[in-house]
Amino acid sequence: MPTPRSAGLVAVVMAMVSLLSVSASGADQAWADARESAGRESSGTTGRESGGASRPKVNPGKLTELRREAEKSSKELAEATKALEKRQATLAESDKELKAKLQQLQVATVELSKVRKPLADLVQSLYQAPAGGDVVPFLSSEDDSATLRAMSDMTYLVSGRDEVLEDAGRLYQEQQKLAAQAQELRSTKLLVEAQLGAEVDTLRKRSATVVKSLSQTLVKLGVRINQGGRTGAACDPTNVDEAAGYPNGLLPKSGLCPLQQRGHELRADAAIAFVALNEAYRRQFGRPMCVTDSYRNLADQQSVFYRRPGFAAVPGRSNHGLGLAVDLCGGVDQFRSAQFNWLEANGKKFGWIHPEWAYSSPFEPWHWEYDPKIGSLL
Repeated sequence: MPTPRSAGLVAVVMAMVSLLSVSASGADQAWADARESAGRESSGTTGRESGGASRPKVNPGKLTELRREAEKSSKELAEATKALEKRQATLAESDKELKAKLQQLQVATVELSKVRKPLADLVQSLYQAPAGGDVVPFLSSEDDSATLRAMSDMTYLVSGRDEVLEDAGRLYQEQQKLAAQAQELRSTKLLVEAQLGAEVDTLRKRSATVVKSLSQTLVKLGVRINQGGRTGAACDPTNVDEAAGYPNGLLPKSGLCPLQQRGHELRADAAIAFVALNEAYRRQFGRPMCVTDSYRNLADQQSVFYRRPGFAAVPGRSNHGLGLAVDLCGGVDQFRSAQFNWLEANGKKFGWIHPEWAYSSPFEPWHWEYDPKIGSLL
């Protein structure tokens, strides 16, 4: 039979256990509430759908189409520019050839003059009027030596005339041929430059128009393109090659496009595809995707690597550092949840995949990546 003292002790212990249980339950609930609040903040929403009825309705397919058109225009512009550079190199060779032709033409003209001079001298000697005024001195001269000299000059002129005229004709034809080739090279050069210039200019204007339309659509969907002091070029998919040239984790702000989820950003092509995916997800579940992490600079990646060993890539090797990966919450982080399954089934339509390694080693259902190769085929 318990004593009054022991009964009181048991009552105190039971009360403390009950109090601790309530406290733990409250802590768990507080943690859950904090996680939910963080998810809402990262997704740029509160407890209800952001934007309400005033939110513009944009078909995710339209955004994908605009991105595809922008990337196609960019590719065509790059190819045309490359072709222009190649043809300009060819034209540079043509310029060298043209200069060589002009030099040959100049030399041929000088040679022609040299060949014509003996012929002109002979003609002038033959028809030069003597002191006595006779036109053909050797026909009336009584001086045998003068007559013989005149006849010798006439014989030289007659015998050499055909050869001199043949050389002169050949050089003249060469001169005319070189002149025609030089003119053709000039004309071809001007025509090709004009055609290529017009082609590149047209493609550049087309690309600018598509990018402008894409930017306007992103703004309508709540993407603050100009936030953080950056320009609209940060969300221009035609600048992806420039962004890809930076080391992992060292992408500049100008190469990162903000997401609808406040505080998060990705490389332009990945960001545009994610916004389109986010709109499709919103239509399915009535709320945007919850994002806990996106682009990480090198310092952030180092911090995550040391805080979560085994759950973060080596700094400088993570797709987060390339602006091509996100970590998601809001249900997607729970393997085989409705949200996870939907994203697994539909993500590839927008270029987003759950990589093979994330299914097991390490197991990260929350980690999703943008594959530019898949995106380029959409």
